[in-house]
Amino acid sequence: MIRAEIYKSKNQFRGFRVTGHAGYAESGHDIVCAAVTSACMLAANIITDGFLISANVSAEDNVMLCIANNTDERVEAVVGMLVQQLEMIRDEYPETIKISFSEV
Repeated sequence: MIRAEIYKSKNQFRGFRVTGHAGYAESGHDIVCAAVTSACMLAANIITDGFLISANVSAEDNVMLCIANNTDERVEAVVGMLVQQLEMIRDEYPETIKISFSEV
């Protein structure tokens, strides 16, 4: 199962940490993992390269992290859209993604 932890600060989205595998298909053929990875990479790239917002970003095997160093309305919007996308994927492929929210 993919676990998406969405980080908030003062009730504003600030970033995310996504770990695990969907288990929908074998590695390399899992469309759920591919969709989630693509959405997360796009969100991180928009925040850091598109908006030039300083953030702690890392991508390792089975773990992607992106946390903006400060709250920003643009980060709020991008992470909010990521949450919507993850929820849509979860609704289409139940039991593959768990989304939680944490204060940072």
